[in-house]
Amino acid sequence: MKAVKTEQAPAAIGPYSQGVETGSLVFASGQLPIDPSTGTFPEGIKAQTRQSLKNAQAILQAAGLSMKNVVKTTVLLADIDDFAAMNEVYAEFFSEPYPARSAFAVKAVPKGALVEIECIAARE
Repeated sequence: MKAVKTEQAPAAIGPYSQGVETGSLVFASGQLPIDPSTGTFPEGIKAQTRQSLKNAQAILQAAGLSMKNVVKTTVLLADIDDFAAMNEVYAEFFSEPYPARSAFAVKAVPKGALVEIECIAARE
């Protein structure tokens, strides 16, 4: 097992890795919408979804992969009413065949974020 690290995504805020590579799989930890250059969240669900996905993308790039390698995502939403807006931005990052996905509302997302997204990618 090997840790995946990049300064292009926010540093882990606890005892975990930004990503982990094992065999042909790369697991990107749940990404909050933290802009790594400012340490702040953008405003609104669309901007936060975009930032979370950019962070995941940066971790995958550090492992030599892209969003085309993603086979599974999990999306955590602070409010399920944000699903359609999140989905609109999410579609900008993926194309067919789309990765499998779970999306659900949780009681709270860390640091008061509106969304957190994790993904699993596979080397071909």
